[in-house]
Amino acid sequence: MEPSCDIMTCEVIARQYIPSVRAELVYRLVRERGVPQSRVAEWMGLTRAAVSQYLNKKRGSGLGPLSGDFDAMLEVWAEGVINGDGGITICDVCQCVRACDSDLQFSRQFR
Repeated sequence: MEPSCDIMTCEVIARQYIPSVRAELVYRLVRERGVPQSRVAEWMGLTRAAVSQYLNKKRGSGLGPLSGDFDAMLEVWAEGVINGDGGITICDVCQCVRACDSDLQFSRQFR
């Protein structure tokens, strides 16, 4: 476990970044890859209504511009969801936020 991995770090990630990452994954799967909303809901453990809200930016629309590394990681995660290669953990998102996007407030606060 990394030294900066603690309950406060996880709380910030869970509140500020998980909804945005979920929204971005939903968008990529439905709009860019043509996966039906009902299938995305099933794969990600969401309701179809939640998928619709993510697509309509009523939930989780706060990531802003992404670095190339963070964007690439989201592509890997989207592919993993499609292939059923396992889920994404809070630790995965946390590590990616800290490593990939030094401009994000989280990174500055917890590095």
